[in-house]
Amino acid sequence: MTQLLSETARTQGIDYFLLSFTDLFGIQRAKLVPTSAIDAMADGQAGFAGFAAWLDLTPADPDVFAQPDRERLYQLPWQPELGWMPADLIQANGDPLEQTPRWVLKRVLAQAEAMGLRAKTGVECEFMLFSPEEWAVSDPRDQQAKPCYDQQSLMRRFSVIRDICDGMQKLGWNPYQNDHEDANGQFEMNWLFDDALVTADRHAFFKYMVKSIAEQQGYRATFMPKPFPHLTGNGCHTHISLWDPSGTTNLFTDATGELGLSKLAYHFIAGVLHHAPALCALTNPTVNSYRRLNAPVTLSGATWSPSTISYSGNNRTHTIRIPDGGRFELRLADASANPYLLTAGLIAAGLDGIQQQRDPGPRSDNNTYTAPTANAPILPGSLHEALDNLAQSSVLRTALGDPFVNAYLKLKRQQWQEFSHQITPWERETTLDC
Repeated sequence: MTQLLSETARTQGIDYFLLSFTDLFGIQRAKLVPTSAIDAMADGQAGFAGFAAWLDLTPADPDVFAQPDRERLYQLPWQPELGWMPADLIQANGDPLEQTPRWVLKRVLAQAEAMGLRAKTGVECEFMLFSPEEWAVSDPRDQQAKPCYDQQSLMRRFSVIRDICDGMQKLGWNPYQNDHEDANGQFEMNWLFDDALVTADRHAFFKYMVKSIAEQQGYRATFMPKPFPHLTGNGCHTHISLWDPSGTTNLFTDATGELGLSKLAYHFIAGVLHHAPALCALTNPTVNSYRRLNAPVTLSGATWSPSTISYSGNNRTHTIRIPDGGRFELRLADASANPYLLTAGLIAAGLDGIQQQRDPGPRSDNNTYTAPTANAPILPGSLHEALDNLAQSSVLRTALGDPFVNAYLKLKRQQWQEFSHQITPWERETTLDC
């Protein structure tokens, strides 16, 4: 018999639960539930007005309900009287609200399971620490042109990084390294890969944890893709491999294959490359995302983001990097990506590559920043373009489902229109005297 959450709470000293879901724009929405009421609320009684979040619903629609995943209780390391649980949204009749991101990922994982495949992922989610009330890096001494791995800048923010890393250790995530990244005020923290849904839930919680601990210490953490035009943006490099149903045999591994990858892996890579223009709508989901892609050279000398739809070996200038056997890294996504939609889109594209036996062609080992890959397609230049590509993708529509694709396109196009109506300072400066 499954232990009641109230009993778990008494054992672990939890007084309140955050029942949290992630909406279409990646915003986490929650209700704070006292332990005395958690058993009833956990059975799907925590109601939300869906229109109040970024979902394609109206004020006339009935409530939707958060059903937390009982296997994903994260006791907040920095506030242990609180427990956080990712939830799926269900309708009053018990059916899933299929447009919601966590349901979309579960839908795609079921498709992989039907093919005898189990996806495992890991993410490298970069973020910056700002001063709380200013549009500025929090550390005024962090000014080097090449600040990546800088020991002094890293250690001046040791208390923040330590508390986040300690939190991951308490949660059993097996963190293994932390560093100062290529932009001033930018950091990256790595933990061990796991099943795709586990990683997506941890990714969602990681963003919450980073922001919360930063706030506690007087800073503001941001996952914005490109806060400053002259600095490297915040990426979310994603590593993926496919395994057998038991999760014991890595099906991407082939010691005799090129760079240690199997034919299955190369079919998967081909699918990702084929669908990259549409995939961008999920991996790079904001207007600001396209300041990071196809960007001019930064202060450090490199953007570390791709511009061409191409793949390579251990070469960080392409959309896909193969660092060693048994996995590959998608360098396309940025830190604003919805943890669930990023993973769902990546897997859906790759599965199509397997089903269609797609061929990625020969890899490109050039430095795309100095010698662009000949005849390689260019990534979309705007959110508008990426959304159009998603709208035209019958494969991703089938894999992700009409309820999601329709809702996502509707709301994201509204966001693009809102952006398009803005008059920027640059426009005023360059055209006022025309």
